[in-house]
Amino acid sequence: MKYRAPKGTFDLVYPDSEKANWLVRSACEVMALYGYERIITPIIESADLFRRGIGDDSDIVTKEMYSFEDQGGESLTLRPEGTAPVARAFIERGLASRGLPQKLYYAGPMFRRERPQAGRFRQFFQVGAEAIGSVDPFIDAEIIAISDHLFKRLGLSGYTLFLNNVGCGECRPKYMSRLSEFLGAVIPALCGECQRRASLNPLRVLDCKNGSCRRAVADAPTMGSYLCGRCRENFDAVMMSLDRLSITFEIDERMVRGLDYYTGTAFEFQFEGLGAQNTVSAGGRYDYLIEQLGGPPTPGVGYSLGVERLVMALDAQGLDPCERLRLDLFIAGAPGVDRDRLLDILARAREEGISADTDVMGRGLKAQMKQADRMRARLVLIIGPDELERGEVTVRDLDASEQWQIPVEMVIEKVIDFLKRIMGSNQNMRFVTDK
Repeated sequence: MKYRAPKGTFDLVYPDSEKANWLVRSACEVMALYGYERIITPIIESADLFRRGIGDDSDIVTKEMYSFEDQGGESLTLRPEGTAPVARAFIERGLASRGLPQKLYYAGPMFRRERPQAGRFRQFFQVGAEAIGSVDPFIDAEIIAISDHLFKRLGLSGYTLFLNNVGCGECRPKYMSRLSEFLGAVIPALCGECQRRASLNPLRVLDCKNGSCRRAVADAPTMGSYLCGRCRENFDAVMMSLDRLSITFEIDERMVRGLDYYTGTAFEFQFEGLGAQNTVSAGGRYDYLIEQLGGPPTPGVGYSLGVERLVMALDAQGLDPCERLRLDLFIAGAPGVDRDRLLDILARAREEGISADTDVMGRGLKAQMKQADRMRARLVLIIGPDELERGEVTVRDLDASEQWQIPVEMVIEKVIDFLKRIMGSNQNMRFVTDK
C-alpha cells in the first residue's frame, strides 16, 4: 500500500468514530452543567507561546513539538496542549472585560512527537476546561469534580484521584533549592535524561518512571513541608471542598505535572489496568501564566482529558455507554417502482427531520431489506408500482416484525406520529422536528 496514516496517528471509522464523538459530546455536556462555555482556538499557534507558557526546558518544548517556519518566516507550532492557547485568547480577546471568572471549555486535536504506544499518540484528542480569574479553592475542586462527574456518568470505577500542591512563587524556590541540593548528591544514580533535568527542571526528576531514578529519589524532600501559609491554607480548603463533594482522593507529594506553568493545586485521575499510560485526566492551577504571556496578573485553574485514554478505560472495564444512532427510515423500492416518486418521499422525510436513506446500488428488494437491517433502520417503507397505483405503501417495523399499509399521501405524517410515540421508550434516535 502506497499511503498510510503517519506514525502515531490513526483513522477512526464508524462505529468507533461515533463512539468518540459521543464521548466528546458527553464531556461537553458535563462541562456545560458547571457553567463552562465553548472556546475554539487555532490548531496552529506561535511557537513562542508554548516556549514561554510550558517552559523552554520541558520535554514537550525540547523534544515533542511539531514546529515549522512558514513562508513568511513566522515560527509556528501545532498545539501540543490546550491551556496556553486559551490563556492567549483570554488576553488577546479581552475576555476579562466580560466579567470574571471566565469559565471556558475546549475540545480538539493536540500534537506531540512522542514514542507511540498504547494510550500515547502523536495526534490525540483532548477535552478540557479553564476557570480564569478566581483564587477561590472551591473552583479547584469544581475543576476536579467535572472529571469525576463524567466518569460516574459513564459507569466507570477503579480510578484514583491523586492530589498535590506544588507551591507558589513564594515557597517553591526554597523547595527547589533543597531538591537541587539533594539531587546533586545522587546524580550518578540517575538516568542520563534526569541528570540533565536535575539542573534545568529538578521537579521533572520526581516524575521519571526509570527504576533506578525512582530508587534514587525515594528519600528526596517533598513540597509539603515547604508550603507557605497561604498554599497550605488553600490546599486544606481544596481538600475540604472535595470532601463536601464526596470525592475521595489520595495525597501524592511526589506527583508533579510536566508543564512549568503549574502552581498550587495539581491532580491526576489514574485508572487501574491501563499500564504506564494510566492518567486519563489531569490538571492544576496556573496563577502566573496569564502574566507570563503578557496579560495582567490573573489566576487560573484547569484540566484536560484524553479521549483515547477514556476509550481505553471503558474498554478495560467492558463498558460501552455510547448510544448508537439509528436510521429512522429506510425506503425500499420494489422492481418497476417510479423512482421519482420514491426520491420525492425521501426528500420530504429529510425535510421533516427524519433521518432517511434508500438504495443507490441497484439492489433487489430482498437485498434492500438486508441493507436496512445493517443500517439499523427503525422503519422500512416498501414502495412498489402496484401499491402506488392503489395509493398506499407498506411500513415495516423491523424491531417488532410487524407491517401495515398507509395512504401514500399521508406517509410522512404517519411516520412522524409513529416515531413520536416511540420516543419515550427509545431515546436513541436522530428524529428531530418542531412541526
